[in-house]
Amino acid sequence: MAKSLAKGDYDGIRAEVRKVMKQPDYDDEVTSNIWLQLQDLLDLFLFEHNGGSNGAGLRHGKEAADPANAGLFHAIDFLMPIQKANPWITHADLWTLAGVEAIKAMGGPDVPWQPGRMDYEDESHAEDHRGNISDRLPDGALGAQHLRDVFGRMGYSDQEIVALSGAHTLGRCHADRSGFDGPWVVNPTRFSNQYFKLLSTRKWVPRKWDGPFQYENIMAGERLMMLPTDMALMEDPVFKEWVLKYAKDQNLFFKDFANAFGKLIELGVDRDDNGFAHLVRKAAQEGKPLDQVSKENGGSGGRVTVRSAGGGCPYMAAVSAANRDSKL
Repeated sequence: MAKSLAKGDYDGIRAEVRKVMKQPDYDDEVTSNIWLQLQDLLDLFLFEHNGGSNGAGLRHGKEAADPANAGLFHAIDFLMPIQKANPWITHADLWTLAGVEAIKAMGGPDVPWQPGRMDYEDESHAEDHRGNISDRLPDGALGAQHLRDVFGRMGYSDQEIVALSGAHTLGRCHADRSGFDGPWVVNPTRFSNQYFKLLSTRKWVPRKWDGPFQYENIMAGERLMMLPTDMALMEDPVFKEWVLKYAKDQNLFFKDFANAFGKLIELGVDRDDNGFAHLVRKAAQEGKPLDQVSKENGGSGGRVTVRSAGGGCPYMAAVSAANRDSKL
């Protein structure tokens, strides 16, 4: 049973997330939570400035029914007891905080996180603000240009695309959810640069089976897999350069992943015109990695303290701080 915590006790929420990770089958479900963040966030369209982590739109309408989100409700179900015991935290804040805490718990880097996301009240608010969200998620069956199309509209550089792809070191695909099957690495519950090492050094061959096209390699008696989008990272010369760098230098990968994922969970969230949120917007607009953005016009780096009041959703901007309880 989840513990009821004082409002604003985010360290306590982190502790509750770690308890969830100790449940049976946590190796599959908790890493699904990482992808819960990515799937919900990748629908952000930079120039329309809708989507992103604000709103927790996956709970409503078309996003909930989107086949690309198949299986992510297992992660939501694992987090629901925490949210019910602590209705002061929004779904959007809980999902993103759980994502960064799960990464840390599995040996990964500290990802910068700030509260202040709002939840859509109902399906109509989600649809009005999100707009057309179809075709915003990456398709694992496609190639390098597709990755640039999806991530480029959010202001991501080639380096950041490769860094985010390193999250494939966690979890696995399920044939009954995405259609694809298997883990990318031998130990899918430890955050490391093993994904890049295997991608760049092993021989990957097409798998002969009844499912969608994917690659395989048998290692330590286990069938590992790579998607066409994974292999595209080695086929494209610019992407490949970063794959090889991360395969050799785990510290570099951790640093770049923390910046790229921290940027991802801030896109679509408005707080004020300075601090971390400002830097994220500026990085997206300039198409630069977060740590290469000029700090002019406010901000002092990736771990800036910012005001958490307000949100990007027009339906939520007028909601007072005293009336921010999430709608279950």
